[in-house]
Amino acid sequence: MKKLIFILSVLVGACLPLMQANAEEQTPVYELRIYTAHPGKMPNLLARFKNHTLKIFERHGMLNVGYWVPVEQKDGDKLYYMLKHKSRAAAEASWKAFGEDPEWIKVRAESEANGAIVLAVESKFLTSTDFSALK
Repeated sequence: MKKLIFILSVLVGACLPLMQANAEEQTPVYELRIYTAHPGKMPNLLARFKNHTLKIFERHGMLNVGYWVPVEQKDGDKLYYMLKHKSRAAAEASWKAFGEDPEWIKVRAESEANGAIVLAVESKFLTSTDFSALK
């Protein structure tokens, strides 16, 4: 019996990291992104998202949670948005596919014909708390 308990504890100990890694791979994540537009380019950035980017995101498995602009004028060059991904690995795969999407490449080139629109991008991956409305 002691031998059986020992063997089971060794197996559980060996499998636990794999189970945790698999759980992390399947845990939905939210991505908060903050784009800073070049001066005077915010209307172009908003139009690109509204008319093209959201649809392309969805096609690559990214769920559009929401998009916001600041109330204060001092931050008027920023666009805040949140995406939901099935997992962190899924996010990486989605972004890779998005970057290689022929429609996105065309839309980006056309929208930047008169110069770059985005000056800077910040990204943070987040996970829901057990008391969050978003899960």
